[in-house]
Amino acid sequence: MTTIEFEPGVVQDLKEAINRLASGDLAYAHELAWHDGNGRSHVQAALLGPSIALPIRRARLMLETWQQVVAINHDNRSRSRKVEVILLGV
Repeated sequence: MTTIEFEPGVVQDLKEAINRLASGDLAYAHELAWHDGNGRSHVQAALLGPSIALPIRRARLMLETWQQVVAINHDNRSRSRKVEVILLGV
């Protein structure tokens, strides 16, 4: 999960940056063990982290003008994922 200005140029830039951090061209030990093609997926997901914290004020997410919350699938195929929302505060 992250926030981003969800427009094609920024989305492409983020994809390329994540792929530079953990490229599909590298050898991953996970791949040697499981042969499922997604060793880089695990590394990319770990680098970004599993969650974000967002402030809510007066029942509204406090995002900047162009920010949207997005879930990123790093896997090499589509998967069904669940998103859990936890509200903390007074």
